[in-house]
Amino acid sequence: MGESRQELLQWINSLLQLNLTKVEQCGTGAALCQVYDSIFGDVPMSRVKFNVNSEYAYIQNFKILQNTFTKHQIEKSIPIEALVKCKMQDNLDFLQWTKKFWDQYYPGGDYDAAARRKGGALPATMSGASRASAGSAAARRPGGATPTGGPRVAARAPAANSAATQALQQEVATLKEAVGGLERERDFYFHKLRDIEVLVQSAVEEDPELEKQEDGLIKAIQAILYSTEEGFEIPEADAEAADDQETF
Repeated sequence: MGESRQELLQWINSLLQLNLTKVEQCGTGAALCQVYDSIFGDVPMSRVKFNVNSEYAYIQNFKILQNTFTKHQIEKSIPIEALVKCKMQDNLDFLQWTKKFWDQYYPGGDYDAAARRKGGALPATMSGASRASAGSAAARRPGGATPTGGPRVAARAPAANSAATQALQQEVATLKEAVGGLERERDFYFHKLRDIEVLVQSAVEEDPELEKQEDGLIKAIQAILYSTEEGFEIPEADAEAADDQETF
C-alpha cells in the first residue's frame, strides 16, 4: 500500500523545499518535473513554471515531464488530462507511483532544489561522485541492486516500442477529438429537431384539426420526425416515449 497523503507531502516538501499543502497541487506538473530532475538531473527546470494557475500552463509543464519519460524510456503513461484537473485521487495515485520510482532510482547525495528552480547547475555531489555512488545508495534499498547501463527505469523497452506507443497515443487522441466533434454535431441537430417537434405540438394543441389533415403540413413534418431507416430499431424505452409524443 502506498504512502498516505501527509507522508507524501512531507517527502516532496522536504525534497524540493516547497510548502505544498495538498496533493492536488501536484496537478500543475511543476513539482513532479522537479522530482524527476532529482533523479536524472536533466529536466530543463528553467522552462518549468511553478506560479501558474491555468490548465494550459499545467499542460506545458507535463509536456516537459513527458519528454523526460520518453528520453529515459519510462513506460508509465502520464494521465495528463486527469492530473491537470487537480483532483485528489488522480494526483494521489500518480504521486504514490512517483514516490516508489524515486525510492528505487534516486542516486543519493544532495539536491539543491531551490537552485535548480532558478536554472542552476547540479551541485558537484549530484553531478559527479554522488551519481557515481548510486550503487551504494541502491545497496541500502530492498534487493540491493541498481540498473546497469542506460536510463534508470524499472523495465526498459526498445525505442521502437516507445515510438509505437506514442503513435498509438496520438491516434487515440485524434479519435477522441473526432468523436467529440461528432457528439457536438449530433446534439446540435437533435436540439433543432426537438424545437421543431415542440412547435408542431403547440400548433396541434391550438388547432387539433391540423392533425386530422392527412395531406397537411403537420402530418408531413411528423412523418419526417418519427420515421426510421431500414435495419434501425428504436430501443424499447425510446419507442414508448415516441408513442406518447405521437398521441400528444
